[in-house]
Amino acid sequence: MSAEKDVSISLAESSIVSGNDLHGTVVISYSGRFDSVVINSQIENSSDVFSYTSLNGKNIKHPYARLSIFKSELAGRNTVNFTATTNHVPAEGKEFTTAKFRVSIIQEHKEVVSDVTFTKILKA
Repeated sequence: MSAEKDVSISLAESSIVSGNDLHGTVVISYSGRFDSVVINSQIENSSDVFSYTSLNGKNIKHPYARLSIFKSELAGRNTVNFTATTNHVPAEGKEFTTAKFRVSIIQEHKEVVSDVTFTKILKA
C-alpha cells in the first residue's frame, strides 16, 4: 500500500553527458497552504551547478543551483516541467559524478515537504 507523496520529483534521464539537457518533472499533491516550490541541485564533490534553461515550456536563463517558483506563478497547475544543463565533467579517474535534485514546498520560510532524486553525469 503506497501513499501518494505530497511532492515528488523525477528525472527523464538516469544519466547525462556534460552539456546535454536533463528533463525533470515535479508533481505537487500537497493540499495545505504554501508560498513556493524550490528545486535545487547539488553535484557531489564539486562547486559546479546545473543551469535551468526552461520552465513549463518557456525558456529561462537561471544559472544557479536553486530555482524558486512562487505559488502564484504555478497558476493552479500541479505539475512543473523543467530542463537543466551543466558543464560539469567528472574528475580524472572517475567514470561519473552523482548529482542530486531536491524539491521542497515552502510555507512561511519553512520547508513542509520534500523529495529527492539522483542522476549521473558521465564523461563524454
